[in-house]
Amino acid sequence: MSWSESLIKLATFEVENRQIRLAEIAKRRADAEIRLMVLEAEGEAEAKHAERDAEAGWYMVGYGDGLRIRKAAIQAELDLIAVEELGARDALAQAFEEQKKYEQVAENARLAQVKETKRRENAELDEVGMQAARRSGAAA
Repeated sequence: MSWSESLIKLATFEVENRQIRLAEIAKRRADAEIRLMVLEAEGEAEAKHAERDAEAGWYMVGYGDGLRIRKAAIQAELDLIAVEELGARDALAQAFEEQKKYEQVAENARLAQVKETKRRENAELDEVGMQAARRSGAAA
């Protein structure tokens, strides 16, 4: 395995790891968003229950305060996850850039090798042609 293949393989591995990390963060964000929606649905259900039952209405103030605190905690978690996700996206973009650089360097090296091989083949053909011309010129 050449040095360029090794670098490309390592860069690909890094990209894959960062993609996995981003997927984990996205899953945590989705889970937190679902928890927030569940809390909102529970709050609406409790408010409807309090409208029907006067005794339950007495507890609604305390329940509402607790609900706001829990929702604020989940929203703070979502805000942190958003910052983490932004960083993970930037890291992934950087890993992609590095991978593409290595691939470009490897491609340029391959093209240079092909060009050098063609140059040598042409030089050999020119030499064979010159020798044949000398022989035919000496024979004449």
